[in-house]
Amino acid sequence: MEAYMAEPRPEKVAEVEKLSEKLTNAKGVYLTDFSGLSVEDITDLRKRFTKENVEYLVVKNTLARFGAQKAGQDNLVEHFRGPIAMALGYEDPATPARILTGFLKDHPKPEVKACMIEGDVLPGSEVENISKWLTREELLAKLVGSLNSPIYGFVNTLAGVLRQFVTVVDAIRQQKENQ
Repeated sequence: MEAYMAEPRPEKVAEVEKLSEKLTNAKGVYLTDFSGLSVEDITDLRKRFTKENVEYLVVKNTLARFGAQKAGQDNLVEHFRGPIAMALGYEDPATPARILTGFLKDHPKPEVKACMIEGDVLPGSEVENISKWLTREELLAKLVGSLNSPIYGFVNTLAGVLRQFVTVVDAIRQQKENQ
């Protein structure tokens, strides 16, 4: 005799779809154990995330597992145990890490269980290292500076040659005037 399995409710299917889409689109996903945080602390953390366009949501583990599997993130499934909240960064994968690291300086929680950067799952202990990554703007500024450096050096060299030429011509002029 086959075991009866109820069809999932449409709202649960929609929630799994939504979670799957979020996990697919996120560049950085951080799983945190939020137990032990007060309502004020969670509100403060949510405000910090919202200010930086990072989504922070509490998820049911069963639905999160299904969503991760549907998104092709099977390596993330094992981390959905206990009270879990996800911080999802859609623009810069390190932004949630910076916010969490700043928050953890003043608070003992939340514990970061794992993080996923563009499909690669890392232990939660890496959050501090990830928080030190340069932002996209900083990387672009370094690139522009690196590209300008040879041009600046070339212009400086040419200016030095011209300065020396002017100095020699001026010395010759002074010598002729003194004769």
